[in-house]
Amino acid sequence: MGHTIIHFSMKGGSRMDWKRKFTSRKFWTSIASFASMLLIYFGAAESTATKVAALIMAGASVIGYTIGEGLADSSNENNTNPPKEGED
Repeated sequence: MGHTIIHFSMKGGSRMDWKRKFTSRKFWTSIASFASMLLIYFGAAESTATKVAALIMAGASVIGYTIGEGLADSSNENNTNPPKEGED
């Protein structure tokens, strides 16, 4: 079973690896920070912004874990070789 890698073409022909982005703590920290600052800007209470940031980081942990486990499982499936004759 093949896995699709999602790429986004950027200026200069380079591509963005979204799997890598979605497992990056820096990416999720920047998203949480942006969302909480946006909430504060529009008048939400600081406690609300903190809760939203915590929810984003919790979701990021689940996404990162799920992608990481999927990649590990995929790698294990691709690296399994049948035992050679005489090896059990």
